[in-house]
Formats: sequence, C-alpha cells, structure tokens
Amino acid sequence: MNTGTAAPGSGISRRRLLVGGAGLAGAGAAGALAVASLAGGDAAAQATGGGVVPFHGVHQAGVVTRQDRLYFASFDVITDDPGELHRLLDDWTVAAAQMTAGLEAGEYGAVGGPYLAPPEDTGEALGLPAANLTITVGVGRSLFVDGDGRDRFGLAARLPSALIDLPHFPADDLDPARSGGDLCVQACADDPQVAFHAVRNLARIGFGVVSLRWSQLGFGRTSSTSTSQATPRNLFGFKDGTANIKAEEVEELDTHVWVQPGDDPGAEWLAGGSYLVARRINMHIETWDRTSLAEQETIVGRTKGSGAPLSGGDEFTEPDFAVTGRDDQTLIAERSHVRLAHPTVNGGARMLRRGYNFTDGSDGLGRLDAGLFFIAFVRDPRIQYVPMQTNLSRHDVMMEYLVHTGSALFAALPGVPDGGSFADALFD
Repeated sequence: MNTGTAAPGSGISRRRLLVGGAGLAGAGAAGALAVASLAGGDAAAQATGGGVVPFHGVHQAGVVTRQDRLYFASFDVITDDPGELHRLLDDWTVAAAQMTAGLEAGEYGAVGGPYLAPPEDTGEALGLPAANLTITVGVGRSLFVDGDGRDRFGLAARLPSALIDLPHFPADDLDPARSGGDLCVQACADDPQVAFHAVRNLARIGFGVVSLRWSQLGFGRTSSTSTSQATPRNLFGFKDGTANIKAEEVEELDTHVWVQPGDDPGAEWLAGGSYLVARRINMHIETWDRTSLAEQETIVGRTKGSGAPLSGGDEFTEPDFAVTGRDDQTLIAERSHVRLAHPTVNGGARMLRRGYNFTDGSDGLGRLDAGLFFIAFVRDPRIQYVPMQTNLSRHDVMMEYLVHTGSALFAALPGVPDGGSFADALFD
C-alpha cells in the first residue's frame, strides 16, 4: 500500500489515518471531522504560513490567510431534495477536513479501496503536502429563492437581508456563464495542484446533486492579508492592497468583515460568517502597456516603484488629498483610483481583499484574456461594496482599462466547530 508524504507540521501522512480498523467513514462524521483538529492552532494561526491551516474554528479559514494560488468554483444545485443538499454539505465537510489536514478524501483514498470500484480520491495530490490548503464554502441568494421567488429547499425564511443580487454597475459587461451560483468553494493553497485537487474532489462527491457553473484559477495573490508579507503587484505592475485590512487587526475584522450577532435578526445563523464578493475583471493590458509611466501613476494615485501615494511619503503613508503642486492642482488626482476607493470617500467603509491575478489564454483577437479575479470579504455588501463600486464605475479613470465580465455574491458560512458540518448553519 502506498504511503504519501507527510504534511509539514502535521506529523501524519495522507494515508496513515485512512486505513486500518473501521476507518474514518466507519467512525462517522464526527470522527472524520476530528482529523483537522490534529493541526491545532486558532484563528491567528491562519496567517502564519504553516503547512496545515486549522479547519475548525469560529470563522472559516481562507479569509485572512495568505496563499499564492486559488481555484474558485461556483456550483448550481440540481436536486430538489433538501435532504440531498444537507448530505452533500455533510460530505463536503468531512472531505474538506481531510484534505486541509493533508489527507486523501474518503475512507480508502486514491489507491486503498476495492480494485474494481472507482477510487474515493482522484489521486493527483498523492505525495504532496497540505500546502496551507484552505477550503471556504459560501451560499448564493439563489439557494434560498429562485428568480421567481420560489422557496427551493425550505430556506427562504433564513435568507440574509444583505445577500442581494448585485446591481449592474456602469461599464459592466457581465457574462451570465461566469456569474452567480447556488454554492461556491474557494480553495487556496501554496501549490496549485493541491487547490485543484480539493475542488475536483468536492465536485466528484457532489455528482448528481451539484453541477459546476463556472470556475477560475488564480495566481500571485494581489492583496496582502498580513503585516508580515510584502504587498504584491497586480498585472498593471502596481502594488495592490497596501491599505487592506490585515489579519492582525482583530477589531477591524470584527467591524468590517465578520457578521456579528444582531446584524440580521432573520439570519442569526450567519454570525461568524462574512459576505464574499467575487468579480472577474479583465484588464486591457495591451492598451495599458502603451500608456506613459506618468499617466499610469496619475490614474492610480501612487508611484509604480515604491507604491507611495503621490502626495509623498512611503508606501504606508496615508494619502493627503489636499496637497497641491506648483500648478495648484492636487498631487493625487480627483478621479484617481486611490482617492475614489479611499474610506474617507466611501463613508468609512473598508473591506478585506484577497484577489488573484488570472490569465486564460487569448481573447481571439490577439490580446491576453487576463486580469484580476477580485475577491473581497465584507460584513455588509450593501454598505461596503455597492456604493464604492458604483462610485468607481462612474468616475475612476482606470475603468477605461478594465471591464468586469463576471460577478457573484455569496454568504460565506460561519466556521465549523469540532463535530459540526457546513450544513448546520443552514438547516439547524
């Protein structure tokens, strides 16, 4: 029998806990869920960069973590049976706990089961460590009510008031095939194959209950989520996420990211969760590359090299929008991205961004199909995201170089306690 490589820091291999005795499946869901507890740690550990990120906790992992690779998937639920949906979420919980701990999915994994039966794990992660894998699950508005207002699974009364259909913003050119969805899975890891393996196995487990609606691979996270990491760059070459909320800012996370008890009396089950905004943003890279450095910096409002605001200082100096130059014009332009996205222009609203660069070949016209897969976690998208994006869409000069081609909003479920399930928040 094959034995996989041990996940760093876990002290266990991808096979060791999946064989012998009755196995995890025989132990029941609670026994399987206990696997992830072996990693130990708490919410703060999610940002440390260790080999295994704890699965259980008050909040889901994958919000304040810092991995470099993403595989994001949106699913349609194709069953009408609430029981099947509940069982799927239970099964996803067990598999997510196993895979984030560096183990294979299922009782027998990729090669340990009956020879004439399909394997319980697809096997492409055999020999690979956990690579800081996190699996974050969210639910869309369409899971509660369909376009005609029909209560699909008896969950309509539990629909969060902030789980809205995002409006069509100016300059949007949305592809319905890249938008929306009943369920989402955000798999982040330091190895793209580990992230892909996670979503592939959840899709395999969900066969006949869910179907893949759309997905997106991402690389090179475009926002820092910890004070210990350098600010990364987007495909325009500028530092991205300088003013992002960081994992160490616990009070800011409570204020701007985590849904709090009492926020929505009709959806108290979401306390400890968040709202996940996903937007696929194509960049007109070829046009940008023919734009002068001076104009690029004016559009962004920061220097391209250091990331400092054009009003002066270093990268983390707070922009001063009143400072003027010799021509009495403000050094940071009125329609610059930095000014229009700043909390002082948006009622103090902040968000935790954790987007990724993407490239999907060419667009058929000799141009790169590439850009930013924008992800943000907010406490209330109606207050924090919609007004800001409306403002940017109408006034930001950068919009001449962007087109939003995909859009979705999900309620990221609260964390899963030991012995719990993704289904508990929805159905308990």
